[in-house]
Amino acid sequence: MISPARLVQLSIFLFTIHLVICKLEFTNIKCVTLDPEFAVFHYCFLKSVNRTYKYYSLKVKLLKTPVSNVKINIATFQRLNGYKPFLYNVTVDGCRFYKHQRSNPVFSYFFNFFKDYSNINHSCPYDHDIILDKVSISHANTQVTNVLPVPHGNYLYRADWYAYNIKRATVDVYAKIY
Repeated sequence: MISPARLVQLSIFLFTIHLVICKLEFTNIKCVTLDPEFAVFHYCFLKSVNRTYKYYSLKVKLLKTPVSNVKINIATFQRLNGYKPFLYNVTVDGCRFYKHQRSNPVFSYFFNFFKDYSNINHSCPYDHDIILDKVSISHANTQVTNVLPVPHGNYLYRADWYAYNIKRATVDVYAKIY
């Protein structure tokens, strides 16, 4: 029979191992403009500085400003036999969400991935370029291991951006959790 003290020690040991081996790695990013008369991507890239420091950055030039009606759909996919829907598919009114961030905890989780690295720091209207600058892998790793643990595997995080109820752009971030 295992003593309660040994059981606690074993639990702490297994939990520590789980924290050490859980790691997220960006594998690709794809940005697609669906309406080049409305917005264009100046850049969209994943940069690997060294083995432990990767980040992605993107810049969108809005051609028809101001934009005062924005919807965002975030969906997660897990690669099983092709990419299959996994856990979340949520759409929010972007203008309303920024004013009331606690209104949708699922979208708040995804917004926390990039809010500290972006200039999306106010509600509508948007009359400037949208920039995500050096969204680091360490920050994303914290989100998927500590905030809301995600099982190991390959994932696709897709963000579809709508303005005036017309789909204008899609950003796909591919990641691997191991």
